[in-house]
Amino acid sequence: MSLASRIKHYFVFLSPMSELSTHIYTSDNSLPGELMEDNVFHSTRLFMLCKQTPRYKPYMVTVEDSAGKVVAQMLAIIRRRMSWFPPYLYRQCTILGEGVFSNADAACAGGSAELFGMMLSALTHRLGRRVLFIEVSNLSQKMFAYRQFRQCHYFPVRWMSIHNSLHSRTPEERISKRLQRRINTAYERGATTCEVTTDDEFAAFMRLLRHHNWLKPKRYIPADEFFRGLMKADDSSLFITRYRDMVIGCSAVVFSQRQAYLWYAAYRRKTFAWLHPRELTIWHTLKDAHSRGYEHMFFMDVGLPFRKNTFRDFILRFGGKPTSTYRWFHCSIGWLNRLLSWFYRD
Repeated sequence: MSLASRIKHYFVFLSPMSELSTHIYTSDNSLPGELMEDNVFHSTRLFMLCKQTPRYKPYMVTVEDSAGKVVAQMLAIIRRRMSWFPPYLYRQCTILGEGVFSNADAACAGGSAELFGMMLSALTHRLGRRVLFIEVSNLSQKMFAYRQFRQCHYFPVRWMSIHNSLHSRTPEERISKRLQRRINTAYERGATTCEVTTDDEFAAFMRLLRHHNWLKPKRYIPADEFFRGLMKADDSSLFITRYRDMVIGCSAVVFSQRQAYLWYAAYRRKTFAWLHPRELTIWHTLKDAHSRGYEHMFFMDVGLPFRKNTFRDFILRFGGKPTSTYRWFHCSIGWLNRLLSWFYRD
């Protein structure tokens, strides 16, 4: 590939760290050939899936040494969001986790936090005012790269995350007898949960997911192409909960590095309250992940960090562990970013 073509597809940000440079790729044709694929949220597979999804644009950020070897990588996803009611139109950038690092090279280069800071600085500079805000969530440690975030003018919002351990005790040993009776009663009444495999099941999955989130502006639902890609992939699954010919619950689960992640879910919990579709759907995802031998189930979004959160309380009934964490934000409007940084100051 010619030099002019490569410059068109990625941006180079020179690093103060010796012999390392940061690159940003937006075209699959220019991606490095030896990217790390163990983390699905920063993999080539998700990059390609987002590339094929309408209103999505992926940015693969890498730190490379002088020989072109990838030392660290991070996938950022630009979402174009719009709605007639309520009316809004903007673009946001989402980063799920801190990225992937080559352990030996990260230690030699001064640590994963420094490498992450290089990638974050380059991406923030590149995006500029192209997006309304950048959000970094699902970090492995609460205080990871705290100094680097601050240097790039990000502000933290206290959040709550929940995960269930699946390796030390079975799911049945972690829930109450009352919840187990509810689940058993729903099964006796004819409710079932299965993996989505046909076009008809996929269409029912999408109808429920979109209907459930129609009046929730915070919750962004990608185009059908994104979920069809998850359905066909080996490291993800879609599930639906049925009662007769009606779909009353659905969920999308992703598997990565011996961990399971509940990414999206929807339920008809009011119309079919007597069947407990929410309990059945969550229960099946936990049982499925346990049967596959995964160590934990992470719930990627348990709602806004309010003191009282009914959905968070519901998830904790399955024996999960709550953990205090941060979500980091950066608004492209300077005065607003400074105001929010003051409001959310520690």
